[in-house]
Amino acid sequence: MYKKNKSVKILLRILNGVAMVMVGIIFCLPFVWMILTAFKSLGDTILIPPKWILDELHWENFAAAWQSGPFLHYIWNSIVSTVGILVLQFLVAIPAAYAYARCNFCGKNLLFGLTMITMMIPSQLIFLPIYLLMSQWGLLNTYGALILPFAGSAFTIFLLRQSFMQIPQEIVDAARIDSASEFQIITKIMVPLAKSSMVTAGLFSFISHWNDYFWPLIMTTNDTVRTLPIGIAKLREVEGGVAWNVLMAGNVILVIPILILFFVAQRQIIKAFVYSSK
Repeated sequence: MYKKNKSVKILLRILNGVAMVMVGIIFCLPFVWMILTAFKSLGDTILIPPKWILDELHWENFAAAWQSGPFLHYIWNSIVSTVGILVLQFLVAIPAAYAYARCNFCGKNLLFGLTMITMMIPSQLIFLPIYLLMSQWGLLNTYGALILPFAGSAFTIFLLRQSFMQIPQEIVDAARIDSASEFQIITKIMVPLAKSSMVTAGLFSFISHWNDYFWPLIMTTNDTVRTLPIGIAKLREVEGGVAWNVLMAGNVILVIPILILFFVAQRQIIKAFVYSSK
């Protein structure tokens, strides 16, 4: 009986390993295809069956993508808008999460529930009234139209609230006995102890808004504040068909900052979710 149970456990481990490998391949395959296509010649991109082993690396695809428009300007706009959103979200989310986690006030649970409901509302559903509001304020074609609508992030508030709730109340009480203000408790106790959750929330927000194509497209009419995804989409606007190798080279340029940030912060991400789930 013991040998039978041991064999079953070994079989389950093997099946679990095979399943993980299969899932990993499924998730990695699009990235591998994108990178390979970025280094192919135009003729190789339309071969059937596709060519997986390259005879030559065509670095000129990246030069062609970069020279197709003001890419440095697009990158700068993406950095300004994304960093602006991150800063504004944390300025709103940190005190809101602290209030939901540590303060008692009338309607607290109702307000938190309404905050969570906003996570189910896609931006495409509410863009029209926001567009009209930005137009009335004269903010179209400005960084304000790209940043202000995302000042509040329900996901960031939720993640920080869960992290703040894990901090022992005794630490907060001791700080209050030492005459620490609420602002000091937030900045010197809550925020440092919730660093992993903040890194995770910031990374998710960065990925979402760095890759955002829809919102910058509707809020801008020229290249003044347009971001990198719009610049890459313009690579499709060519006569005589799409140069898929150049387009994929542009996408590699778009993805590189995200991959770098993910690999740098992956330990903090794992720590945040494990800690918040306790």
